[in-house]
Amino acid sequence: MLLAQEFKQKEAQVFSARARYKWETGVKPCGVYGSVGTGKEARMSMGKIIFYEGRNFTGRFWECGGDCPNMAAYLNRCYSCRVESGCWMVYDRPNFMGNQYFLRKGEYNDYISTWGMNGWIRSCRWIPRYSGSYRMRLYPRENFMGQMMEMSDDCDSFLERYNWSHGCMSCHVTDGHWLMYEFHYKGRMWYFGPGQYRNYRHMMGMRSMRFMSMRRILDSWYN
Repeated sequence: MLLAQEFKQKEAQVFSARARYKWETGVKPCGVYGSVGTGKEARMSMGKIIFYEGRNFTGRFWECGGDCPNMAAYLNRCYSCRVESGCWMVYDRPNFMGNQYFLRKGEYNDYISTWGMNGWIRSCRWIPRYSGSYRMRLYPRENFMGQMMEMSDDCDSFLERYNWSHGCMSCHVTDGHWLMYEFHYKGRMWYFGPGQYRNYRHMMGMRSMRFMSMRRILDSWYN
């Protein structure tokens, strides 16, 4: 059984990224987290996202170019952000935990009101650009139990396609980067990179969480 702490340790092995931040008075780097991803990920510079303490891109700000498990070290709060390049997952708890939100290039001047968040972003993860094939093995029960289905494209409803009333309960991602959703591409979401995910409820700390649809994070989303 993959517990939450074990999952966080496993996640730290998925990507390599260097986070850097910039105050109004200068630049200071923070640490490196994770390891290099595998597959046909594009050999290119990492993304860039700017977080601001005030709404509408005001106040002190911090530029980030990679994974950061705890933004409290750099900002007291965060009410807006701007994605200049890349795709990102942001989290309302440190260490890539809690509710997740997917961001593409664009401006988010008051994301708390837009998303209905109870607090501000606490950690963030950069998603490497990927241009290869996609493949994921899905299971209707935890620990890779039940009839396995292999997917290489999007699925808007596990219930309609496979008659899985409880959705997908465990999976093994072999290629590509994916998003799973609580409903039909709506509700809470979770990012899945290459790896094995035996027990969603334990790794997320959300007993009632289930996924009913999924889609690929496509190369075209980075344009």
